[in-house]
Amino acid sequence: MVETTLAFDFDTLIERRGSGCVKWDFFEPDVLPLWVADMDFASPPAVTEALIDRARHGVFGYMAEPQALRDALCERMDRLYGWAVTPDQLVFVPGVVSGMSVGVRAFGQPGDNALTLTPVYPPFLMIPGDHGQTARTVDLTRHQDGSRLRYTIDFDALEAAIDDRTRTLMLCSPHNPVGRVWTRAELTRLAEISARHDLIILSDEIHGDLLLDGHTHTPIAALSPEISARTVTFMAPSKTFNLPGLHCSFAIIQDKALRDRFQKAAGTIMGHVNIMGFVGALAAYRDGGPWLDALRLYLTENRDLTTQFVEQHLPGVAITHPEGTYLSWVDFRALPPAEEKTFGGWIDTFFLKNARVALSAGGVFGAAGEGYVRLNFASPRSMLREGLERMRAAVDTALNAG
Repeated sequence: MVETTLAFDFDTLIERRGSGCVKWDFFEPDVLPLWVADMDFASPPAVTEALIDRARHGVFGYMAEPQALRDALCERMDRLYGWAVTPDQLVFVPGVVSGMSVGVRAFGQPGDNALTLTPVYPPFLMIPGDHGQTARTVDLTRHQDGSRLRYTIDFDALEAAIDDRTRTLMLCSPHNPVGRVWTRAELTRLAEISARHDLIILSDEIHGDLLLDGHTHTPIAALSPEISARTVTFMAPSKTFNLPGLHCSFAIIQDKALRDRFQKAAGTIMGHVNIMGFVGALAAYRDGGPWLDALRLYLTENRDLTTQFVEQHLPGVAITHPEGTYLSWVDFRALPPAEEKTFGGWIDTFFLKNARVALSAGGVFGAAGEGYVRLNFASPRSMLREGLERMRAAVDTALNAG
């Protein structure tokens, strides 16, 4: 089955309240949730049809990993990146976070440390501690031009942070929350540093398909066989095709010794991908290409709307213009003072209380994120506009009151 772009509708508001949805059901009905990385769009029609067809079978026993999915993923790596991956080099995992956790466990010991660049997706900061290790952080370098933010890597600071107990580099590529799609040159320098210090690279590339403005994603392992031999790459259809609830991800581990260590560390603690996860992933990768092309165009327009709104209506606020992902990183430090955080610090309380908009609080992304918020713009445009207008009104009220 091949879909046409005529079938895709990203403007319709789909009622998700009452569906058991974390994004919506945690809050009162008047709150607009623009926080967790979960799109408010229906997944590709081909995925829905495949899941319905499988459900009609009526028997949900143990499922073997489908060879057709392995073949589709290998073909995809070759077509997109010129990267020769063989089916035996794929290891299916229920999620990228659990896979990263197994990687830290496999390649480090209690007392070791794992290196990462902040601000960063919060589990990166939590995973090492689960294994008696330390998350060693290096702040990305912040650049501001007018109201636009952009981040780069301080390679000297990164290398200086490595010591004789550093075992892994936890890479977020493209980077969540700052929206950078790392260039080939940047990835090459990271690879050189990792090789010089004998680090294993754990590369979370879950946002690698969500590219804006023609940016190109390069898997760091695809740079060379030498880098691939020290890299575990994690990918998934979950962000790309809005399938996070199906829990199907995969690791590409081309070096057999690394693959054996990873699988041994996984042991019995990491479960298997479920039937519907495999079915949805295969349908998405096989038939979801036109839908993804249309999605990227819609996300680019939403990104532009968000950036332009902040520039025009929120003076003093700085914002990234993401190259990838559907996440804006917004610096509100010049505006209303920070308030006490709730929900374990995950939700920014100023906008929750005063705008009835739920945004991710920047502090959970590391100390470099204090005073920032992360905004998810993967929603129908009318909802995004309403959320932005609510935020503007809340800021105006706070400033006028002061």
